[in-house]
Amino acid sequence: MLEVKQVSKLYENDRGVHNIDFSMQRGEIVGFLGPNGAGKTTTMRMITGYLNPTHGQILVDGHSMADNPKKARRKIGYLPETPPLYPEMTVQSYLRFIANLRDVPAREQKLRVGEAIDKLGLQGREKQIIRSLSKGYKQRLGLAQAILHQPDLLILDEPTSGLDPKQIIEIRQLIHELGENHTVLLSTHILPEINAICNRVLIINQGRVVLDERPEHLGRTMGETFEVSLEVKGPRERILTELRSLGTVADVKELDAPAPVEEASAEPAAEEAPAAKESVKLLVTSADRSDIREDLFFRLAGAGYPILEMKRESLSLEDIFLKLTTDEPAEADSKSEEEEDNDA
Repeated sequence: MLEVKQVSKLYENDRGVHNIDFSMQRGEIVGFLGPNGAGKTTTMRMITGYLNPTHGQILVDGHSMADNPKKARRKIGYLPETPPLYPEMTVQSYLRFIANLRDVPAREQKLRVGEAIDKLGLQGREKQIIRSLSKGYKQRLGLAQAILHQPDLLILDEPTSGLDPKQIIEIRQLIHELGENHTVLLSTHILPEINAICNRVLIINQGRVVLDERPEHLGRTMGETFEVSLEVKGPRERILTELRSLGTVADVKELDAPAPVEEASAEPAAEEAPAAKESVKLLVTSADRSDIREDLFFRLAGAGYPILEMKRESLSLEDIFLKLTTDEPAEADSKSEEEEDNDA
């Protein structure tokens, strides 16, 4: 559906974006992440035809943005970070204006406008002047204009910005629904939003793509070891011996000192009570990054040491984002994307 082939936008001192290369299939919802000034907005503006790349090629459903810009743009719905609204117009008149701009047939305009109003929860505000809308409703109206002409590709730059929690949930659900029949490229600073609605992640840093992966494969791509935290009931030394004898285990670390499961009563007992069994908390590392949870279960169960808790430890999307975008120090005098766009 979308092909971005070795696309660059160069400015002074070699700033901008460099050899961006990725493709998207119909039905994908791709999260586009990066720190401020990394090149997200510049890339999205080139995809939508608002900026011309210095070199490279952008194809939308087979149509070149350079050679057939009109056909390519008809396939795209774009919501920039600041919605392109006319404050003196009403909601309904604005959407009709957009329908005309997008060449929506006159006989379909009333239906399309009504559908967009219903999907975005703008009912009852059709006659309201846009300048009087709250920021959240302006964001909804911006999304309504992006989907009005039923595009195949949606480019959404911070679509939930300024919305309250209820509205965020509704917009996320709408994006989910749109992803069933559309391709969606979603830029956001809300990392949990990526986990909630995206089936692929692109991270850009200093103008270059540094990660392109599905969320469930992020740990493997980052070379992350397979680690499991355990709480096991039984004698500490024997548990450590059992685990360290497993060929699939590379390392075992204690997370804290062993603690008794039950505290002894302060009152003297008539007969000596049996010693309370200990529990030990451990961090176990796989020898070859493979899943060792079954091995741990069967070895400890066979030895008679019940597992009270087992949890896989993995890098969060936040950890991966920080690791990929802070390895190289940012230059103090680097331009923001807005400054770069003004230079174009």
